[in-house]
Amino acid sequence: MTGDGTPVLLLHSTVCDRRMWDPQVPVLAGAGCQVIRCDFPGFGETPMPTESQNEADDVSELLDRLDVGATAVIAASGGGQVGLEFASRWPARVTSLILLCTAWGGHERGPELRAFGAREDELLEAGDVAAAVELNVETWVGPAADEATRDRVRVMQRHAFEVQLAAVDVPPSIGHETELKAITAPTLLVSGAHDLPDFRQTAAELAGLLPGSQHVELDWAGHLPSLERPDLVNPLLLSFLRDRP
Repeated sequence: MTGDGTPVLLLHSTVCDRRMWDPQVPVLAGAGCQVIRCDFPGFGETPMPTESQNEADDVSELLDRLDVGATAVIAASGGGQVGLEFASRWPARVTSLILLCTAWGGHERGPELRAFGAREDELLEAGDVAAAVELNVETWVGPAADEATRDRVRVMQRHAFEVQLAAVDVPPSIGHETELKAITAPTLLVSGAHDLPDFRQTAAELAGLLPGSQHVELDWAGHLPSLERPDLVNPLLLSFLRDRP
């Protein structure tokens, strides 16, 4: 947690961990926000679960422990799928929702995303973690990012692989259907022109299903725009959050 003021919860991509938000935290805190970020199970400093769990439940319990009733939510990729579920199950707790290149369970995977998953599985099964890390960096980090940013993603993705591959007898996660019609928060959907088609299509699909939502596609961005060009994304985040409770 950083800063004081209006709560803003940051949910990371499953290529990264909570450190992906380093470029956003001081800017949001400086704008009068209380910034909350967490690691999902198996990422960053959070170990793999020892019993069945649901990440949206985890988010709700975390906010309860912090005595945060309602918050803005900024979520990326796999974190966006958690954010959508959280906003649909507890709509009164989400004041606004910003989804960056979000995943969504209602979208059927296309050939590019299926091919990526198959290749990643193949490399990990062969024990070639380094190649799997590079596959993720090449796939998810857009052309606008510098080498230092690519290195940051390498560090986070490698750590996630190490934590997850070392786990044994991992219990299944608890699934809940996301009811989009229940979401009441004003929503900004951000996609990247250099991202895989799945995530661009997901943003467009959700924009047609979430009343009052906005969709912005960034012509320079890949899958992780908040890391690739924080100087361009941070003003977009602040502009959408401004004047909202």
